[in-house]
Amino acid sequence: MLGKILFVLYLAFVIYFLLFSDWYGRSGTFQEYHYNLELFKEIKRFWYYRNQVGLLSVGMNIVGNVVIFIPLGFFLPMASRGRSLFLTVFYGFGLSLLVETFQLLTKVGSFDVDDLLLNTAGSLLGYLLFMVCAAIRRKNVRSKKNKNRKR
Repeated sequence: MLGKILFVLYLAFVIYFLLFSDWYGRSGTFQEYHYNLELFKEIKRFWYYRNQVGLLSVGMNIVGNVVIFIPLGFFLPMASRGRSLFLTVFYGFGLSLLVETFQLLTKVGSFDVDDLLLNTAGSLLGYLLFMVCAAIRRKNVRSKKNKNRKR
């Protein structure tokens, strides 16, 4: 139940932050459509101009796009019965595609395939983190059961 609640709160945060947050530059709209369909183009551009745009901007674009989807990969298998790597990554990609398409159609932000890649990588990392935590939890539960049996 806790996983489901955290998952819903996380989704509300992501939708607000990526689509409507003034802090993230979503207060205005572009006059024309902005999009990037070339993989690694924006990542390379941010890295190449890192001295001009600043490391904070580079971090927000590259690391931020990964980090914001890590909770999705963590909470989704916690909130669902199916704990499939494929489904978690598929839903991570799907949510990212929805966000990017919404940004393109509303001209608030831009559609960027690099963001799709980075967001999907974040959901994969979140899933891997969930699996590590689940393995540690199972080990601790087994350890406690063995201690109780020895008493």
